[in-house]
Amino acid sequence: MSTELQAVLFDMDGTLVDTERLWRQAVEEEALGLGLVLTDVDLPFVLGRAIEDCAEHLAARAVGRVRSAQLGDSLEQRFTELVRRQVVPMPGAVELVAAVHAAGVPMALVSASPRPVVDTVLDAVGRNWFVTSVAAGETPRTKPSPDPYRAALTTLGAAPARCVAVEDSPTGVASAEAADCVVLAVPSLTDIPVAPGRTVVRTLSDVDVALLRAMVAGR
Repeated sequence: MSTELQAVLFDMDGTLVDTERLWRQAVEEEALGLGLVLTDVDLPFVLGRAIEDCAEHLAARAVGRVRSAQLGDSLEQRFTELVRRQVVPMPGAVELVAAVHAAGVPMALVSASPRPVVDTVLDAVGRNWFVTSVAAGETPRTKPSPDPYRAALTTLGAAPARCVAVEDSPTGVASAEAADCVVLAVPSLTDIPVAPGRTVVRTLSDVDVALLRAMVAGR
């Protein structure tokens, strides 16, 4: 069996760009408008989730009748505007993407954010780095389902066991592992434990192409 690294698939929010805190800010502001204060109990329903999932969670917690679709539209608008104003790469992200590209390894962007947000980030960091991108709503199900990663793998024509998915949240890790990818976790707002087939690092500055290749070879 080949142990060649065939592709690297990057999550976006909190992994490539520092938007996880912007997403949390958008959700907290939306929640406050509903008279809600987010706690750690809410985080699994917020981090790494699609806007629709988060909106449904807030609607369920809100007192009185609140339409989740309306909440979702408001959340998307609020988050997109924050991203447009404050796109900042995560430490080591630009350097790692450039190194993977220089090594001739194809890359994909696999996100639970909507297409307008993904395109905003791609325009900021350089869409030419990526062969393909997958946004929320473009597969039957989004993270933690494996569908987004499977869609990217199909476009790349790559075997999941020969690919590394780079994620920052438990939801994203669950999605990538369900798609049978090797996983590199860089926790942002919540801890992710080490597990078989999963490597956990503090920052992308600690990652190079040699590590990615070793992870696939070790699989």
